Amino acid sequence: MTEAHPQLADQLQHSLLTSRGLDQDRWLLAALLPLLAQGRPVSAADIADATGRAEQDVQQALSRQSDVETDEQGRVVGYGLTLRPTAHSFEVDGTPLYTWCALDTLMFPALLDRPARVTSSCHSTAAPVRLTVTPAGVTELDPPEAVVSVVTPHAPASVRAAFCQQVHFFASPGAAVPWLAEHPEAVVVAVAEGYRLAQPLV
Repeated sequence: MTEAHPQLADQLQHSLLTSRGLDQDRWLLAALLPLLAQGRPVSAADIADATGRAEQDVQQALSRQSDVETDEQGRVVGYGLTLRPTAHSFEVDGTPLYTWCALDTLMFPALLDRPARVTSSCHSTAAPVRLTVTPAGVTELDPPEAVVSVVTPHAPASVRAAFCQQVHFFASPGAAVPWLAEHPEAVVVAVAEGYRLAQPLV
């Protein structure tokens, strides 16, 4: 197991922020997360009201994001935090939500300034992984030896495809060994280290 360190955090931050459109549109994530956390689809008009930006500017920013999930009416239903079920259940203030990857569950409570109850599963064994994540850190981790995988793709066009789909919980370092053998570009870190690794992205 690899311990998180500043170089890895810097590489991750650079990799994700240089993905298509994300660097110039960081405000979009900051606006969307609290709206999605209410548990309902978010329109461009909702984002414009929340940010004071013109609706046209919001639409242009959304069009630059390759991974935004929308419904039949064009409303946003997912952008890291999602209303559509994934492997990572993320409950905030009693509202059932989901995230695209394990690191999202460690990052979003600080962005939302709300604790979250997280329920996921080991990517290798399907054993349950449960934790509470607050803006200050991780508590109630079960099993306590759980780890999270991390990759640092180079300026991906799709953050979800190149990063999120490789960032999983594992019940233990040993459970991650077969997956790591197939993904030599990845490392695993303790969940608490994953939390610290995520904070520069916040």
